[in-house]
Amino acid sequence: MESVTQVFGVPASPLRRAIALLSDGWQEFDDLVRDLAAPRRSVEELLTALGGDLERDGTAVRLCKDAIPGYRELAGRPADAGPEFTETVARYLADVPPPLPALDHVQATTDTVVRRARWLDEHFDLRSARLTFVGDHDLTSLAVRALRPEANLTVIDVDDRILEYIDRHSDRTIHTVHADLRFGLPLAVTGKADVVFSDPPYTPEGMGLFAARGLDCLADPPNGRLVLAYGYSPRHPALGHQAQRALLALGLTFEAIVPGFHRYTGAQAIGSAADLYVCQPTAKAKKVRKGKQTIYTHGPQSVEARDTPPALRDALVAIAGETGLDVDLRTVDWTKPASVPRGTAVAVDLSGDPGPWLLRTLLAVNADRVAVLVPNAHPDLADAEAQRALSTLLAPKYRLRLLRSTPDNTHAVVVATAVPAADTTTAVHAVLTRAHGRLGNLWPSAPDDIADLRLIDLPRHRIAEAGERLAGA
Repeated sequence: MESVTQVFGVPASPLRRAIALLSDGWQEFDDLVRDLAAPRRSVEELLTALGGDLERDGTAVRLCKDAIPGYRELAGRPADAGPEFTETVARYLADVPPPLPALDHVQATTDTVVRRARWLDEHFDLRSARLTFVGDHDLTSLAVRALRPEANLTVIDVDDRILEYIDRHSDRTIHTVHADLRFGLPLAVTGKADVVFSDPPYTPEGMGLFAARGLDCLADPPNGRLVLAYGYSPRHPALGHQAQRALLALGLTFEAIVPGFHRYTGAQAIGSAADLYVCQPTAKAKKVRKGKQTIYTHGPQSVEARDTPPALRDALVAIAGETGLDVDLRTVDWTKPASVPRGTAVAVDLSGDPGPWLLRTLLAVNADRVAVLVPNAHPDLADAEAQRALSTLLAPKYRLRLLRSTPDNTHAVVVATAVPAADTTTAVHAVLTRAHGRLGNLWPSAPDDIADLRLIDLPRHRIAEAGERLAGA
């Protein structure tokens, strides 16, 4: 029976329709092709896969009566969802962390999130298809979990608040991974999905990057699907053309575009609505290693954002080298370990940091001294509690000094001085200074759900948990 499910690939709707038709009685082959809207070859392959469970009478076919129950179970049915499902989704969204304009967060309505979950369940067999969400501020993953408790779900997001919220409300039955897609995709989630859902930033750069990372997620791109949200104003069709061209350039074809599928609280410039794009990768679908940092419509990483003024970078270098060390100036990128020779300081420009870069940079860089330029309003510097949390998290590796309103009133510098291994817990220090190592290799008793991840890929709250458990081991 498994070969039957492979005929149409990931989409479940054609198979469900085929089983329903063949269970109802005799079907003429030509009528079956037309009713399924499926290629003749696919219908022929389906009938061949059904083998002895299929009856034939000339060009007419039907399922044998005794085989019908098994195939209906195999094809599956969309989950039943009553009013309580909508109420559950509404409760999730009522407490979702506030949108971050710098990440182009605009909240989808409860009805939209409910509609997304139902649509995904109707069109894909979520009992077996692996579904990955590339960004999930709208909590569509929690809605799918409520609808299909058995679904295999992964969420990749740059916002640690969202990952913690999903962990808490799913009892960690959803695999959560931190990533800033501009700097790549963690190996542990590469090539593991059958379907990817994403509501990307509505710029050509954002659409192209999120779709490219979605391609990276797919185990078998030509047989997988990318399901995307995208909206533009009909007053500016050129914007829609640019975003669609970015998708086409990746080797994606538009299997369907459903107008006005998504509705939002806000985003009035595009009518508070967006379309649903169902994209099928071609055999020549392209992948990209790194994307542009400027992909958003607002904030320091918007497409119109300017580079850091040279004077600010010069001041950062001066602070990094004020103890007489040579200085290695770097820009944001924590995809690889960044070690420098002894006696060298590292200066890192994170002036466009939306929040998560600072911690990951200090985990990635191993140096005697590190100076990092961040916005003065950075979340890790916002108040005494936030500052204490950051310092505690990194204490086994670095001692921090926070220079607010330095070099000017809108920036700050975080100075990190390396803690000798002898002055801290060996196990914690070993993991924090090897943040790109597989946790299962560095920490033999690591929980199963994070053993294949690197420390740098964990949501922030799980980095803290790992440190606490290692310190107490």
